[in-house]
Amino acid sequence: MQDFGIYFQLGIQHLLDFSGYDHILFVIALSSSYLIADWRKVIVLVTAFTVGHSLTLVLSVFNLIRVNATLVELLIPLTIVITAFSNVVKRQRRQAGNDWLNYGYALFFGLIHGLGFSNYLRSLLGQENSLAGPLFAFNLGLEVGQLAVVFAVLVLSFIVTGVFAVHRRNWSFFLSSATFGIALVMMLERIGG
Repeated sequence: MQDFGIYFQLGIQHLLDFSGYDHILFVIALSSSYLIADWRKVIVLVTAFTVGHSLTLVLSVFNLIRVNATLVELLIPLTIVITAFSNVVKRQRRQAGNDWLNYGYALFFGLIHGLGFSNYLRSLLGQENSLAGPLFAFNLGLEVGQLAVVFAVLVLSFIVTGVFAVHRRNWSFFLSSATFGIALVMMLERIGG
């Protein structure tokens, strides 16, 4: 059971580690166009991302998939740029079918993000007798960390739109644009570096 706690904490730290803030940026981009009333949709969206992330980690740990780390490090900020940009250009009204498309994007982008951590996790889990427990604990910790970020974004959105009466579309545009700019700089640095 002690191993569960270690890997659970590692999952939370993986998400909330400010030195690897790309994961936080992606969760912000995913949730930046939602309000507290949309919390169920955001949880499903973030969970779709976790499922993709988890699937890639499992495939990687069992050596069923390997991708060039440099390519993955470039693709991760690209997923943030795409997500944030799509928030900026969305119309204010959502159509019902768009949610399922967003869930699909979150799942697919989760696959890419999972590749970014897979080598490190594979080296950690290489010493374990059973991989199922540590993988489950890590991914559960990851989900809890993501939900903490989502909660913070939704509370901030509530304050900005409810208390300060900033229009929802303007707030989403601001938050998505800021996320887009940071991720674009990150991507350009990785291209140049």
